Amino acid sequence: MKYILLLFSVAILASCQPEIAEVVNVEGGQIEGYTKDNLHIYKGIPFAAPPVGDLRWKEPQPLESWDGIKETKAFSASPFQNNPQPFYCWSKEFIAPPEPLSEDCLYLNVWTGAKNTDEKRPVFVWIYGGGFNSGSTACDIYDGEEYAKDGVVFVSLNYRVGPLGFMSHPELTEEQGGHSGNYGLLDQVAGLKWVQENIEAFGGDPENVTIGGQSAGSMAVHALMASPLAKGLFNKAIAMSGGYGAALRTFAQADADALGVQLQEALGAEDLADMRSMSSEQIQEAVSKVQGRFALVTDGYMLPEGAYENKASVVPVLTGWTKDDGGFLAGPQMTLEQYTNNIKERYSENADEYLTVFNAETDEDAAKMQTRISTLGFAGVPARKLALSSNEPVFVYEVAHAPTDKPDFPHYGAFHTSDVPYALRNLHTWDRPWQDHDMKVQEVLSSYYLNFIKTGNPNAEGLPEWKNYTEDNGYVQVVDNEIAGRENYYAKEFELLTK
Repeated sequence: MKYILLLFSVAILASCQPEIAEVVNVEGGQIEGYTKDNLHIYKGIPFAAPPVGDLRWKEPQPLESWDGIKETKAFSASPFQNNPQPFYCWSKEFIAPPEPLSEDCLYLNVWTGAKNTDEKRPVFVWIYGGGFNSGSTACDIYDGEEYAKDGVVFVSLNYRVGPLGFMSHPELTEEQGGHSGNYGLLDQVAGLKWVQENIEAFGGDPENVTIGGQSAGSMAVHALMASPLAKGLFNKAIAMSGGYGAALRTFAQADADALGVQLQEALGAEDLADMRSMSSEQIQEAVSKVQGRFALVTDGYMLPEGAYENKASVVPVLTGWTKDDGGFLAGPQMTLEQYTNNIKERYSENADEYLTVFNAETDEDAAKMQTRISTLGFAGVPARKLALSSNEPVFVYEVAHAPTDKPDFPHYGAFHTSDVPYALRNLHTWDRPWQDHDMKVQEVLSSYYLNFIKTGNPNAEGLPEWKNYTEDNGYVQVVDNEIAGRENYYAKEFELLTK
C-alpha cells in the first residue's frame, strides 16, 4: 500500500511540473517561440543589452526588462561584418545571410524537445567560426533541430566579430582598467551565464553543459577553457579544427592597442569618442587600411598571461580536424621543386628530416604535403598538446571522409568545416547529392558527438571503440567510409612539428 501511495505521489508531483510552452519566462521578461515536429524553438532571444552607442567596445551589459511578450520566432541580425557571400569551398549553406547585419546582435537561439522544465536534458552551446571576422548563428548548417530530437537542448549564440568585436585601443585600455579587446569572447561568457540562469525553463540541465565550436569557434572554446571568467559555466568541450598554439595568434595588449590606433588613423578620427560616433559601415570599411588583423588579446582579464598553459584538466574534451583542413592556409600550390626549396628555406637544419617525413616525389605529392603540414600545424598540434596537458580524457579524431561532390563545383576533399554538417546531423541542410556512405558517416560521427555531450564519453554499444588520447597510445579515431582508431597516428609528423 505504501509503495502504491509513493508511486501515486510521484505521479502527482510530476504532473505539477510546469510544461514547456511557446511562451516562456526568461531573464528580462516573457518570450514566445513556436512548435515544430514536437520541438519548441525560440530564435532571437536577447541575452545582453545591445552593444551600440556608448556601449560599443564595452563588455556586454545586462538586459533591460521588456513589457508584454517578445516574439522570438526568427533569427536576429547577424553581427556586423563584410558583406557575407559564398567563396572558395564554402557554399551558401556555410555563410551568414547577407542581411540583416547589425551591431545589435547579442541574441541566442534554443531548440528543445523537453515537455517539462524538470527534465534536465544535456545542453550543447554552439559557437560559430569565421576567423573572428565573420559568422552567424543563422547559417543553415548550424540548425539545432536534429540534436533536440535526440534529447539535447541545443543553443547557438551570436557574438561580435571584426573590429567591433575585437579592437583594442589605448583609450579603451585606460577606460577599462588596464585591458581592452576580446569583446566577442566576453559576449560568449555572457551567453553562457544566460544559459546557467535560464536553461532550466527549456528543460535543460545547467550542470551538464557542453560548449562546442569550429575554426575560430574552436579557438574560442580553447580561450573559454583558459579564462577564469568562464570557470564553472560548462562541463565539457568540443573543439573542431583550431586551438591554441601557432595557429591561435594572440596579441599582447600594447600591440593590440597599436592596431586600434591604426584604425583610428584610417578613420581620420580625433579620439575614441569620435570613433564611437561613426557608423558601423565606416568602421568596417576602414579595416582594409589597417596592417594587421583584429583577434584575441592577452589582456590580463579575459585571457591572463600563461592562461593556455594553465588550463590542463579543466573538462573532458572531444577535438580534432579534417584531413584537408589546412588547404585554405597552404597558399598557392607549389611544384615539387618549389616545395623542396621552400622546406629548405623554412626549416634550415631540419629540412632533410621534413623532406623525409613529409616526402614528395611528384607535383601532386607536393600539394598533398603542403596541405598536411598546414593541417597538422593549424589543428593537429593544438589537439595533441591539449590531450597531453590534460588530466581529463581527451578524444581526438580526424575526419578523412570527403563529401560527395556537387555537380559543377570544384573538389576540395575533406575541407575545413566540411565535418560540421556531419557532426551536427545536418546534411539535409546542405545541397549535395548525398550517398549512403555520407549518411553512414553522419550517423556515426553525430552519435559520437551526442554521446559525448550527454555523458562525456563518445562511446556506446554499436559504435567502433574510441580510446582517449594519451602520450603512450597517440590514439586518433579516423572517420572515413570505414571508421577505426589508429595508434601513434602522425607520430613522426607531430614530433617534428613540435620541435
